[in-house]
Amino acid sequence: MPSISSPLPESLCNPSSMIISKTDIHKSIERLYHWLEEHDYRGYDTFDGLNSKFARPLTFDSAILRTVLLQGVRRFPLNLRPLLGIAPERSSKGMGFLARAFIRMNQATGDSVWNQRAESALQWLIDHRSSGYSGACWGNHFDYQARTFYLPKGVPTVVWTSLIGHAFLDGWEHFRNRDYLQIAISACEHIVQDLKAIPEGNAVCIAYIPGKDTMVHNANTLGASLLARTYGATKNEKYRKLACLALDYTANHQHPDGSWYYGEKANLHWVDNFHTAYVLDCFKHFELSTGDDRFSTTISRGYNYWKNTFFLPDGTPRYYNTKTLPIDIQCSSQAIDTLVFFQRLDPMAIQLAQKIAHWTIANMQDPTGYYYYRRYSRFIVNKTPTLHWGQATMLSALAGLYQSVSSGTSRE
Repeated sequence: MPSISSPLPESLCNPSSMIISKTDIHKSIERLYHWLEEHDYRGYDTFDGLNSKFARPLTFDSAILRTVLLQGVRRFPLNLRPLLGIAPERSSKGMGFLARAFIRMNQATGDSVWNQRAESALQWLIDHRSSGYSGACWGNHFDYQARTFYLPKGVPTVVWTSLIGHAFLDGWEHFRNRDYLQIAISACEHIVQDLKAIPEGNAVCIAYIPGKDTMVHNANTLGASLLARTYGATKNEKYRKLACLALDYTANHQHPDGSWYYGEKANLHWVDNFHTAYVLDCFKHFELSTGDDRFSTTISRGYNYWKNTFFLPDGTPRYYNTKTLPIDIQCSSQAIDTLVFFQRLDPMAIQLAQKIAHWTIANMQDPTGYYYYRRYSRFIVNKTPTLHWGQATMLSALAGLYQSVSSGTSRE
């Protein structure tokens, strides 16, 4: 396994082998769920700065000024949104993660109220699809200025669509409601028909958004994972073939140490925790859904790099491969989720997931129940209550961990 080549910063708390108990996981879930219910499943988003009714006019439709506003709101250590007139809202991606969390909680507890909540979240997603495309798809509830493109509110992304599509496949497997499978199939048709499959050698890269050639590894593999998992339910060969070609693209770009850049363009050359975890999940979905193990070496090399690079001894999640700070709640939630998913490959995965959960609950959960967005240092904490980026992803991850430690079985 690769070793960490740079010295690690001091953790925010003393290294400990403490493993969180099932009871404490459940208590955290209860506190978080009550906060979500009290706030009608509404929160802020990390990238919702352009929703400011006061500051947005001052950008004068300039890409540079839009970036300054969006990134300024995102990175400032205090929550500026109430002052800027940005309201907490429901998020399509957030509702997808909540649906998955509710299904997992029903599977863990048998309490039918979680099923009712899951069905309600899935119906909300059906009612809030983006219109005008070849299949079911979802986008942001805000305009977004990226490094390489501008994305108006409602325009779908393959990341949102794929993660939400997985929620509907969870719903299909759990409820056996064929309507949910049809939504996942429809989302695959959007990927096949509305998104470019950009060729490179023996592979293709699924574009991030309609009409653009934006190539990003986690977006490409997420699209492939939904296609592969839907193939597992339908045996539609078209989905399997495109998924395989897309994963070939990302496998071809894996570095010798097992890592991936966020993207191959020169301004996308960083390696981070949760995007790497997304990519690993996607390769594993392909293997499980198709029975094809051609990417097994890619998976094991990438997983070993990720696990040995992105965590301190006490479970603190590092953001980048070269530094720990800022400590981001998405790194915690996705790490827990990926470790639960990989527990059959790695007998120590659940123990690390429990350590990460223990650290995150102790250092990132507010007394009111919600999770903080980021820690910039021991004393500087951005306590913004983000919805999908924090509350929904943490509820889903903790529900999966609780399900696993309750039953002693994985989600595979």
